Amino acid sequence: MKNMQIPFSPPDITEEEIAEVVDTLRSGWITTGPKTKEFEREIAKFCHASRAVCLNSATACSEMTLRLLGIGPGDEVITSAYTYTASASVIAHVGAKIVLVDTQKDSYEMDYTQLEKAITEKTKAIIPVDLGGVMCDYDKIFDIVEKKRSLFYASNEIQEKIGHVAVVADAAHALGAGRNGKLCGEIADFTCFSFHAVKNLTTAEGGAVVWKDIQGIDNEELYKKYMLLSLHGQSKDALAKTKQGAWEYDVLDTYFKCNMTDIMAAIGLVQLRRYSSLMKRRKEIIQIYEKGLENLPVNTLKHYGENYSSSGHLYLVRLKGRNRQECNEIIIKMAEDGVATNVHYKPLPLLSAYKNRGFDVLDYPNSYALYENEITFPLHTKLTNEEAEYVIATFRKYV
Repeated sequence: MKNMQIPFSPPDITEEEIAEVVDTLRSGWITTGPKTKEFEREIAKFCHASRAVCLNSATACSEMTLRLLGIGPGDEVITSAYTYTASASVIAHVGAKIVLVDTQKDSYEMDYTQLEKAITEKTKAIIPVDLGGVMCDYDKIFDIVEKKRSLFYASNEIQEKIGHVAVVADAAHALGAGRNGKLCGEIADFTCFSFHAVKNLTTAEGGAVVWKDIQGIDNEELYKKYMLLSLHGQSKDALAKTKQGAWEYDVLDTYFKCNMTDIMAAIGLVQLRRYSSLMKRRKEIIQIYEKGLENLPVNTLKHYGENYSSSGHLYLVRLKGRNRQECNEIIIKMAEDGVATNVHYKPLPLLSAYKNRGFDVLDYPNSYALYENEITFPLHTKLTNEEAEYVIATFRKYV
């Protein structure tokens, strides 16, 4: 088999997306406008949610949700030690204390026993991470927050109506995933998705947040609060101001600027129309990888099971008995043969930002064990069957 050049995760953009963007450019409306609003409606429909808000990143969605919940200094928010920094940095952004929980042994999910112990009277939210596209066990998470309900006290009306520690899912990888007959987006209190360039569905940058209906809270009022938070606290967005004579506005507070544009939404509208076929293709590639790795000393993230199905975002491979240096050498050799791979993730306590906040990776042995022998294969819908077989053949050569 001749050497191929296989990138790690290029965006899958067709002429249809290009035509939709061109249509947007010709429309005269390129910032937040009719296509963003349409994309929000379509995302909500896809996730079986009443409303969706589209912003310029999943990070913005997560941060604005914490702000909507009134979380700030003196509060604590729990997330996984084994994730990308965005899951935890938003906690610092709002001034709350970051609480990291180790994973279960040989699992990418949080250790739920440790999660339960970590909840205190200061805990206001949990950010579970649906890593690789596989949803966490939200039944366990909600059981835990119910058991700890007596410790919870609300500091704003939304918290009061939710009535427990809020579950704000980091579902950056998991659009379209399901568990126990429900889709990602209809289980957690709030669910934040990413549409970054490497994600299953892309808008180049971008993200969305959906939420479960909260008894006693008007979804339209929640939506308006997100709009205020994301548009400088301005009482009218640009679309509303285009109505005849409707230039007048107020600024209700000194908020932020993180709105999605119609150019981004145009890409997303087409990507969402194509999404079922994109997910199907990801599953086909995963099946090629699973078959190709049979009889090798590896463990992989299981994307499909009896009660769950993944979005198929990342293909994570752990090499039994290997360390990080040996895995890095394999990564270099595969790159020399034209196969780009990656590592997901360095545990947060290995990174300077978290070391400087007092976190020590020795306190997170299961997370470190995941990182120590992990290699992530390319998994994207531009990958052909032949290229997927080449990835396997290249890997086998060095393992």
